[in-house]
Amino acid sequence: MLSRFIRIFITLSAAASGTLASAQPAGALGDDFIYRIRQGDTLIRLAGTYTRNESNWATLQRLNSVDDPYRLVIGSELRIPLALIPEIPAQARAVHVSGSASMDGTPLRVGMPVAEGSTITTSANGFVTLQLADGSKVTLPQEGATHLERLRQFEGEALTDSVLRVERGVVDSHVAPSGQGVGRFEVRTPVAVTGVRGTRFRVQAHVQGARSEVIDGSVRLQPHAPDNAPGRAVAVATGFGAAVGADGVLSGIRPLLPAPQLGAPQRAGSGQWTAAVSSVPGAVAYQVQVSRDAEGLELTSSSRFNSTDIRFSAPGSGTYHVAVRAIDEAGLQGRDARLTFEGTNILMTVSGLPVSLSDGGAVTLADY
Repeated sequence: MLSRFIRIFITLSAAASGTLASAQPAGALGDDFIYRIRQGDTLIRLAGTYTRNESNWATLQRLNSVDDPYRLVIGSELRIPLALIPEIPAQARAVHVSGSASMDGTPLRVGMPVAEGSTITTSANGFVTLQLADGSKVTLPQEGATHLERLRQFEGEALTDSVLRVERGVVDSHVAPSGQGVGRFEVRTPVAVTGVRGTRFRVQAHVQGARSEVIDGSVRLQPHAPDNAPGRAVAVATGFGAAVGADGVLSGIRPLLPAPQLGAPQRAGSGQWTAAVSSVPGAVAYQVQVSRDAEGLELTSSSRFNSTDIRFSAPGSGTYHVAVRAIDEAGLQGRDARLTFEGTNILMTVSGLPVSLSDGGAVTLADY
């Protein structure tokens, strides 16, 4: 009995230790991977795990001004140069494509691999979701262009090194969903670099600048003037957003607007639905997005409304999810309110667009 108890204790302790260890990778800052120290860590072990060469402990000691390599401060952050971390190529995969989208000029289809150096472009009705090697998902809504500047994976750990450059449009990221921590995940725009600490955030890039919105976790934002190096990092926590102007100047960090209250979905004719939306103080508009999944990653439409009088529809039959969020005067989009509704079959053109009616609705197959 005692032997069995000891085996169970060792098994549970190992599992708990593994869970704790997996949570320590904390993203990157500039050219350094950030690791948060836990009990039992030594520079020699960490150098061997991440750089694959224990002798690099001396470099880590010097870089981080560590007095005793065997007595590290639990919870402190250790910088490990990414240049010291061996990496292997990684790929992304298109797991959702709605409407028209392309990869380097070639039509993008579900299941296609997406390699480093590719550029994903979405049309006015196009939406794409990519899944990275570590399970992270990236949603690219309509009228956007995103260049996958870097897609790598750490050789010694199941962590990815991913850099996305948004030329225009939005990137909605759900990073490290299994809680394994983050190697490097950066979204770059002409005026800011957003480095994720985990796990759900959005980045907008447009001619007015950039917007970063943190739904869960935290990010490090580095604003900068166009064509300049990233500036000093500022932390943006869960429930907050930051706006950066076209000149690279950060206008401040502010709380995201709360989710509006939604009534039950009601049919509005011509394949459309509506729902009562409570007015959110400080809102200047509302974003309405329809997706196939409850997390809102597999989008089929996204529309902006200047009032609470909203409409939404689905491209076919089945259960769909609608998310409604308020937008403030700085262009930051707030928290989501969600509903489910049933889609109907809509008559589509050969280019993948719904056949529209004069009232803005679509021709449904049940109408004729």
